Amino acid sequence: MNMQRSHSSKPLWLYKGLLLLAAAIWGLGTVVIKSTVDVFPPLWLVGVRFGCAGLVLGAVTFGRIRPYLNSDHVRAGVLLGVLLFLSYWTNSLGLTDTTASNSSFLTTLYVVIVPFLALPVLHKRPTFANVGAALLCIAGVGCVAYNGTAGFSLRFGDLVTMASALFLALHVLYTSKLAPHRNMTALTVIQFLVAGALGAMFGLASGNTPDFANLTIDTWISIGYLALFASAIALFLQNVSLAHVPPAPASLFLSTESVFGVTFSMLFLGEQLTASLALGFALIFVGILVSEYFSARRS
Repeated sequence: MNMQRSHSSKPLWLYKGLLLLAAAIWGLGTVVIKSTVDVFPPLWLVGVRFGCAGLVLGAVTFGRIRPYLNSDHVRAGVLLGVLLFLSYWTNSLGLTDTTASNSSFLTTLYVVIVPFLALPVLHKRPTFANVGAALLCIAGVGCVAYNGTAGFSLRFGDLVTMASALFLALHVLYTSKLAPHRNMTALTVIQFLVAGALGAMFGLASGNTPDFANLTIDTWISIGYLALFASAIALFLQNVSLAHVPPAPASLFLSTESVFGVTFSMLFLGEQLTASLALGFALIFVGILVSEYFSARRS
């Protein structure tokens, strides 16, 4: 995918730093979700997070996106919103039964899945580099699943998290398919609102409604962080930076999200990194780098 980059008086390292900041925000977001899902059900978390993000982003950009709020944009935005809801709901659900470290790396498997789903969606064949990256990631997942003398096992949360990676890959692919010739800000606002509405609707239907009146200030701060920083602001930083940084290095900077996730998990949640997990994370990370780097070079 060719990108036109506008000339800027600001140094390139600044935009690369913004990409790292976005990756760090998303990495910390995994830790925030992990510490929140026990008191705020995943469906409601997705509903409130994206509902608030959509309302804030829509209010700030309404004057610019108003001409694009037509049936074409709404249809595309609804499809993307459904995929966004499925990916983040399953990701949040997975965090009820796995560690934030596992979630950080298993979620980023979407990078390796994308080239294989691109064949039916975008009619693009995976490369040998994609196959190699997938094999590295499979080996990495095997190391994550290894539990010493107990052998190999993946928890329910790990499996659901990998399902979220599948939905996220579909979201990326359909964004690539639907974004050309449409206003991306309008699509973002619509899909945020759709994902938020689905979360609230299914949250109500589930009967597992949080006790809003008795939520602690820490929970509200966590929700605010996810809505404003991990959704609206991080996406803004990514889009601004991608206008100046070439795809190959940009993808590498963004892939550090998983590293930030593990680092913050150990710092704030006290999670332990065993030798098997460390090897698994390393293999997955190398697989991600191989997939991102060679795919970007070919685009």
